[in-house]
Amino acid sequence: MTAAQQLRAPHPPRWGITPEQAGWSTLGVDVLHLAAGESEELESGATEGALVILSGRLRVSVSTGGPGSEDGGAQGQTVVHELSRSDVFSEAGSLVYLPPTSAVHLEAIEVDTVCSVGWAPAESGYPTRLVQGTEVRVEDRGRGAARRRVRHLLAHPVPAHRLIVFEVYVPAGGWSGWPPHRHDGVDGSPYLEETYYFRFARPEAFGMHCNYATDPDREELFFARDGDLVLVPGGFHFSSASPGAEMYFLNFLAGDLEHADRATPPCFDERHTWIEGAWADKDDEKRGEEGRSTG
Repeated sequence: MTAAQQLRAPHPPRWGITPEQAGWSTLGVDVLHLAAGESEELESGATEGALVILSGRLRVSVSTGGPGSEDGGAQGQTVVHELSRSDVFSEAGSLVYLPPTSAVHLEAIEVDTVCSVGWAPAESGYPTRLVQGTEVRVEDRGRGAARRRVRHLLAHPVPAHRLIVFEVYVPAGGWSGWPPHRHDGVDGSPYLEETYYFRFARPEAFGMHCNYATDPDREELFFARDGDLVLVPGGFHFSSASPGAEMYFLNFLAGDLEHADRATPPCFDERHTWIEGAWADKDDEKRGEEGRSTG
């Protein structure tokens, strides 16, 4: 484990990690805590960005149309969006896509606000877009103790060059990412760098995150508290929540997959995929019982 693989809470008002600090090539992440009325300036440069509000009320002004952009507008065009969210457990999150060569002005309106931005290199960008939390695909994955809810904030077919963004909700005492999966370019898996930003419905709660592999030898276990950021530099991985409080995490991913290829699935640890068959058998058994009770 390197010092850069986990950033522990509490944090200064603006913090995060660059690809250089993470020891990889593509993905950077910022988390910003803005006091009411405070503002922040961002520049996307040669990267695309995805901004997700976590709590508060935020005005996002995006000036696009600079050299090399493909937003279809004149240079200096500004698009303004207002986002609000009480917290990650009470309301669905919204996302603003930030094209390359964008100047971004953020302002916290009336209340303290927290947001996070993922960055990845992009040779060309898509237009600035607001992805409303109510319009994204919502998927329930897994069964039993491994059941979780996934919100596809920025995943194919929502367009982007490299960035992928998910919000995941794990019930108290539950597991996420099971069977364990990998996307590090090993054994034919796609190459994607990934971060996990953790929040918990109770501030004293915590979770565990594990990265493991035998090629090369890797066995990393992180004690994740509210507000921690954990990196996935390689290997299979999964997370679990302590009993007593729902767990949330925000995933940013970026790597070799571009445009529609961002839909490519990861590879799973074949030693544990048998459980999917067990879940299917239980579903068949339940349907049979329901059929007999109505027959």
